Amino acid sequence: MSTLLEIEGLTVRYGPVVALDGVALAVEPGEAVALIGANGAGKSTLLKAVIGLAHPHAGAIRLDGVALGGSGAHRRAARGLGYCPEGRRVFPGMTVRDNLAVASRAPARRRNGLIERMFALFPALADKAGTRAWQLSGGQQQMLAIARALMTEPRLLLLDEPSLGLAPQLVREMFAHVRAIAASGTAVLLAEQNVAQALAVTARAYVLQLGRVVGAGASAALRDDPAIRAAFLGG
Repeated sequence: MSTLLEIEGLTVRYGPVVALDGVALAVEPGEAVALIGANGAGKSTLLKAVIGLAHPHAGAIRLDGVALGGSGAHRRAARGLGYCPEGRRVFPGMTVRDNLAVASRAPARRRNGLIERMFALFPALADKAGTRAWQLSGGQQQMLAIARALMTEPRLLLLDEPSLGLAPQLVREMFAHVRAIAASGTAVLLAEQNVAQALAVTARAYVLQLGRVVGAGASAALRDDPAIRAAFLGG
């Protein structure tokens, strides 16, 4: 089985600021991988580079062994990448069902089947199918944003800070959904500041610091690493 996503020597600059500096990582099919690090470490920039919203100055991004090069976000989505950006970017005036429907280009019968699959994965959305997105709670909007990204049937879902701004009681629920997505066979690359939860629902993780990978390994091993515990888990 070939590597799904492979990144080598990835460098991204915003003017004189180096956001990513020679980053290398890989995601295997069906694998959940975390990107952990402080705010400003480069996690969001890395996801944007993968989906085509940030433009590398050097390095390579390959999907199924084929370089993505200068292809736009829509072409990358068509090749199996899904992207859920930070900030719950739903269409506020549209209903939950319509937010999901508009994300899929599948024929009507298949699209309706996908919507029902999303309602099975996120039961709270099923109860709000006819509700406009602006009327949802923050947690429900985040679930809708993730479900909408899944409507394209991606092989790799890029998730940027899904727990950001959620009430503590909703954070565990959100990460349970992340675990379920990975268990269903969709690979996940998760950028997250909630390090404990991110390591709990992924198999492997990369540690980013000031745009560089400074650590990598099995998530369970990183949870027990004294340096990681001191930096991110309160000792």
